[in-house]
Amino acid sequence: MFSERLFIHPATARLSTLPLPCAVQLPGGRRIGAATPALELVVRDARTLLHLAQGAIGRLAEDYVEGRLEIDGRMRDLMTAAPALLPHDPTRAASSGPLRLLQRASRLLWEHTHHSRARDAAQVQSHYDVGDAFYALWLDPRRVYSCAYFERDDMNLAQAQEAKLDLICRKLMLAPGERLLDIGAGWGGLLLWAAEHYGVDATGITLSRNQHAYVNRLIEQKGLQERVRMLLLDYRDVDESQPWDKIASVGMCEHVGRPHLPPYFAKLRRLLRPGGLLLNHGITAGGTDNPQLAAGMGDFIEKYIFPGGQLVHVSLMLDGMARGGLEPLDVECLRPHYARTLWHWADALEANIDEARHVLGAQAERVIRAWRLYLAGSAMGFEQGWISLHQVLGARADGDDPSAAALRGARSAYPFRRRYMYPPPSGN
Repeated sequence: MFSERLFIHPATARLSTLPLPCAVQLPGGRRIGAATPALELVVRDARTLLHLAQGAIGRLAEDYVEGRLEIDGRMRDLMTAAPALLPHDPTRAASSGPLRLLQRASRLLWEHTHHSRARDAAQVQSHYDVGDAFYALWLDPRRVYSCAYFERDDMNLAQAQEAKLDLICRKLMLAPGERLLDIGAGWGGLLLWAAEHYGVDATGITLSRNQHAYVNRLIEQKGLQERVRMLLLDYRDVDESQPWDKIASVGMCEHVGRPHLPPYFAKLRRLLRPGGLLLNHGITAGGTDNPQLAAGMGDFIEKYIFPGGQLVHVSLMLDGMARGGLEPLDVECLRPHYARTLWHWADALEANIDEARHVLGAQAERVIRAWRLYLAGSAMGFEQGWISLHQVLGARADGDDPSAAALRGARSAYPFRRRYMYPPPSGN
């Protein structure tokens, strides 16, 4: 029989290391820790004490989602305390020798079997089809579900998302009449921004039925049917007979899987015209060789949020792009911008908890608990450098574009001068 007494002392020791006063209420009602805590954990199942003593953050998160643990306090305070619970750096492998090799082999098998067309569609739909009304509670009005770009410190979330959309369009050097493909187009933020502000002919693809229906309604409402379309389509099935001038892939590479990155980028190369540009915007791993975050955090995200998702270090992203036949041209890290974006989302969800319960119905409590931890925990992860965000601009470097005034031998539309990406402030 499991005895909570074995883990009271280790759990108390853990509490003493935290950067703010915390307490734990045991199943029988006894309290340990600070007398006046900023954060209190109410344990319903004694096994949760074991997870606390071990610093197993992912298991504690699962305990909370499943009702074995209650959290009395702010998410921001919880995320201030969480890093101090960890027994080691979560971006480094905890095991070595034969065990590590066995884990690596198991992970490689998982990677190769979790990305069929049918499985990818099911996994994407399980995440994005939770309900448009739920996402609308905490995203900006354009429902841009990716890292914003706080070009100025005083920007609100909506302004920062528009700044991000425009940054992508500038990096791609979009021009009227060009054909743009948006892979994983979400709720259409970039697709519509590029069409309305840069005059391109834009095609977006998604595996989410909700997003597909939503964006097509927006296209019709805006009268853009002549040059904007949203397709329910797997990237592997996009027709290669009419190459695109530019391609944007925002928040998509996280769904591809590490062994599939070279063929993914090879597909994008075939979709580009000679000299065309690709902007790949995606979350990357903070560690160089960890397949997922340790302490159970990766397992929690796989189970409750992003089934089938996988992050790789930016060096592996560049390797995949190069192996796919694309020339990496420019790399920009936006890690702190994503931390700030996620705190905006987390705070908005906290402010709309009652409405979230209303729109989610019977599934509400488990979904809300999982997303509260995921959004705030991800914000913490970006702040800690456990995960990152990179925009990588690449090209199919086998043709010059005279209209771009490129340097001799550029072999693509890219001018090999960064100045065009960041125009001077107005008045200069």
